[in-house]
Amino acid sequence: MTFQPTISNEQTAELPSARFDGQILIVDREEQIEKVCRDLAAQPIIGFDTETRPSFKAGVTNKVALLQLSTPERCYLIRLCRTKLHNALLKILSNPNIIKIGADVLGDLRSLHALRHFHERGFIDLQQIAPAWGIEEKSLRKMSAIVLGQRVSKAQRLSNWEASSLTPQQQLYAATDAWVCIKIYEKLLSTEPLTEPKIEEVTSEQNSSKRSDQAQKSDARRRRPRRRNPKVKIEKQQEYESRDLSSSR
Repeated sequence: MTFQPTISNEQTAELPSARFDGQILIVDREEQIEKVCRDLAAQPIIGFDTETRPSFKAGVTNKVALLQLSTPERCYLIRLCRTKLHNALLKILSNPNIIKIGADVLGDLRSLHALRHFHERGFIDLQQIAPAWGIEEKSLRKMSAIVLGQRVSKAQRLSNWEASSLTPQQQLYAATDAWVCIKIYEKLLSTEPLTEPKIEEVTSEQNSSKRSDQAQKSDARRRRPRRRNPKVKIEKQQEYESRDLSSSR
C-alpha cells in the first residue's frame, strides 16, 4: 500500500469525519491529577495536543489553556487555565518509555514551557516521520485524510478554550485531535515505508540549539570586517592625485 503525497481541500472535505468514540474526561481540579497519571503511566503510547484561546490582537499571545492526553479508549482534557501543570503530569511528559504522538510537537512544547520548565522525553512528531511514507502534507487534517481516509474537523479551533465550561463540540474536537495521532502513527507503522523512517525524539532543546547556532553564525557575519576592493582604492587615490595636480596649476 502506498499513500498519495498530497490531497486538496476539496477532496478532504468529501471524506467522512474522524470521531473519537471513547470516554472524554475533563480534568480541572488538582485532586484528579494523580488518578489520571496512574492510567497514563500504564500506557505504551498516548496521543498529545494542546489548545490555546485565540488572540485577535497583533503581538498578543495567550497562555496554553488545554492539554489533551489520549489513550485509545480515554482522552483526558486537562484544563491548564483551571489547574496547574502538576509534577505528576511532568513525569508523564518526561518519561521516555511512554511514546507521545502529536503534530507540530515543538509548537505545543513551547506553549507548555511557558508555564513550567521540564525535560520532555518520548515525543514523536508525525510531521517529521510522514515523509518516509511519501506524505508531503503537514497539517493533521490532511495527514488524517491521506492515511486514514477521514478528515479532522477544525471548526472549533478558534473557539474560547478558557470558557467557564467546554461545550460538547469543543470536547469532541479536542479529544479527536489527540486520539487521531495514535491512529495515524499505528497505520503508518503497519505500512511498508518508501524510505527508512527516522523516528527520533522531539525536544525543545534541539530546537533551541539550532536557533543558538544560527544566532552565532549571524553574529559572526556582523563582526566580520568588510573587505575593500584594492582596485577601487587605487582608482580613488589616482582621482585625488589628479585633483591635486589641477589645483596646483
